[in-house]
Amino acid sequence: MTMEIEKSNQTKVRDIFSEYLAEKRHRKTPERFAILSEIYDIEGHFDIESLYKNMKNKNYRVSRATLYNTIELLLDCKLIRRHQFGQNISFFEKSFEFKQHDHIILDQGEVIEFCDPRIQHIRKTLEDIFDLEINDHSLYFYGKRKS
Repeated sequence: MTMEIEKSNQTKVRDIFSEYLAEKRHRKTPERFAILSEIYDIEGHFDIESLYKNMKNKNYRVSRATLYNTIELLLDCKLIRRHQFGQNISFFEKSFEFKQHDHIILDQGEVIEFCDPRIQHIRKTLEDIFDLEINDHSLYFYGKRKS
């Protein structure tokens, strides 16, 4: 069942990206779709360099420039999210049909994901107070382990 859901999501994501590329008049290249597929096979966060190495190890012929450009397209069509976890490196994660979650970044670089329904309540309260619609949010806590 899980494999079927993943396949279904891969198809939906591919369709969304294809429509986006057509609408923005970008070329639909095999490399772009290979990058998208690799990203949606990753569990958790990734950085561009590790994605590049992973694809090279699988004998994909993808340049760093293509990777960076495709990442920007995927950000623009909201199929991935960018995170800055207090380091000089951007991390990314897939965002299609993945529940909202927030992050705790520990001083050793460890990232803990969490979801607390009270945050959604705060979001709704802010929408009501300021008469607006919040489209997305990101919340980061920074800390270190005790002892």
